[in-house]
Amino acid sequence: MKKKQKQGILSYMLIILGAIMASFSVALILLPNDAIDYGTAGVAIIIHKVTGFELPLCVLFVFLPFLVAGYVFLGRKFTIKAAVGSVVYMVGLDFFENIPFEINTEHFLAVAFGGAILGAGLSLILRNGGCIDGSEILANIIVKKLSDITGRNYSMTPVLLAFNLFVYLTVFAVIDATAALLSLLVYFVATTVIDHYTDHFESIKQITIITQDPDGIIADIKKKLNKTCTIMDSRGAIAGENNTLICYISYFELPLMKEIIASHSGSFSTVSTIDEILR
Repeated sequence: MKKKQKQGILSYMLIILGAIMASFSVALILLPNDAIDYGTAGVAIIIHKVTGFELPLCVLFVFLPFLVAGYVFLGRKFTIKAAVGSVVYMVGLDFFENIPFEINTEHFLAVAFGGAILGAGLSLILRNGGCIDGSEILANIIVKKLSDITGRNYSMTPVLLAFNLFVYLTVFAVIDATAALLSLLVYFVATTVIDHYTDHFESIKQITIITQDPDGIIADIKKKLNKTCTIMDSRGAIAGENNTLICYISYFELPLMKEIIASHSGSFSTVSTIDEILR
């Protein structure tokens, strides 16, 4: 079996593991302790609590439109991984909800522990090119559209913060203040873990590529990502004359960028996190 195939299988296995961890945390730790997940999963839980509908069906109902949008704007490969993670997450919720399990401790400690497990699971999913939260897909689409229109690069952070602010205000109004505050703790703990293991996935990523085939890489980046590059002449001590390309993309565009770079032999690249671009 080729190395690329092994890596692909491993990525799906880790997405499945991450989805199991996330569903375990939500079903057995967060919900029994009056806290909810954030993002579209949080919206699904609110609908579940208000209507009494089955939680997995609520997750499917809320996430499906975002999954379709992900297919249109982010491509088939991303959608397959997102669909696999989401199906496992929904099956996990249905399975764990029927298991008698209780953490006999304070709500605060239980929610902090559950948030850490949730964050670790979501980190595995994000690092392997998947997603089980529609708010991240929405943020990426908005940022991509703004970038295409203005020619500038934007962080996903404002969109994610606005979306989750809406979720927690809804929890405060529909459920109660305690649930809203505990859910906010979940968000803080989970995103702290995610930021640690994904290097701030919501931020802009700078890709620096050193290559002797700049025209081919630039053409692929323009065609597949609709992005442009800054080109600089450079020289290697061994390779000699080459070019250094700098390109700015989102975290969800990284897998496709890696494929582009891998298809051009002899290229070397690095990835950096950019908090802000000044103009």
